[in-house]
Amino acid sequence: MAGWLQPMTEPLFRVENLSVVLPDPKRKALFGRRPMIEILHGLSFSIEAGTVVGIVGESGSGKSTLGRALVRLLEPTAGAISFAGGDITHLGEAELRPLRRDLQVIFQDPLSSLNPRLTIGTIVARPLLFHRLAGDGREARSLASAALATVGLPSSFAARYPHELSGGQRQRVGIARAVALKPRFVLADEIVSGLDVSSKAQILALLEQLKAELGLTMAFISHDLSVVRRLCDRVIVMRRGDILENRPAAALFAAPEHPYTAELKAAIPLPEVDAGWLARV
Repeated sequence: MAGWLQPMTEPLFRVENLSVVLPDPKRKALFGRRPMIEILHGLSFSIEAGTVVGIVGESGSGKSTLGRALVRLLEPTAGAISFAGGDITHLGEAELRPLRRDLQVIFQDPLSSLNPRLTIGTIVARPLLFHRLAGDGREARSLASAALATVGLPSSFAARYPHELSGGQRQRVGIARAVALKPRFVLADEIVSGLDVSSKAQILALLEQLKAELGLTMAFISHDLSVVRRLCDRVIVMRRGDILENRPAAALFAAPEHPYTAELKAAIPLPEVDAGWLARV
């Protein structure tokens, strides 16, 4: 695996004719295996380093399946995924293990993705030890404390447990755990959908800050176009496993090309906002 990463003369991700077939959750077989259904239909696109790409669509559009295939939590059925110049389409778990640091995920429900038996400090510190970014427990705890500070949580939170935090605070912990590893790519899957308006605005402001300070490359999955318009550089619009549009965010929101995109835009209130609204919130 050493040396497989090539100089970045091409997009961080290049996806070609990606298809994913999974068991159909709506159908059950009387005997044998559950019937299969094609979730993604030959998708092709790229993600440039340092950009935030929004992946939007209604429930069942395949956006979460696409995100999980990108970071190889799902194996593609057909097509190819290139990451940093290397083919990761069908790598086994042992071959993927060195890449897990660079392919981080922030999940929708932080309570279920944070071990309730561990303190916040341990939750953030353990991956640092696993990926050998810290030489010992003391260094890991120090780096974890710095990561918590980066997301706006005081060092005292390291001694707390997930159930002692609010939803927005738990989501900050998930973000801290991801960015502490200094990954090359972060998948954020509906991470503000369960938050109240105030917490949502704070998390978006944090992500915008981290995007500027760390140069994050991120895929931001959401059904909320108002969120995507504010945060993302580019938007991929999906429906029933197909990509309908893949354009710069400003151009897409100014003039949607596909009727479905126009419907999504019309269905969700999109207030006219200025560049500093998140900072003021």
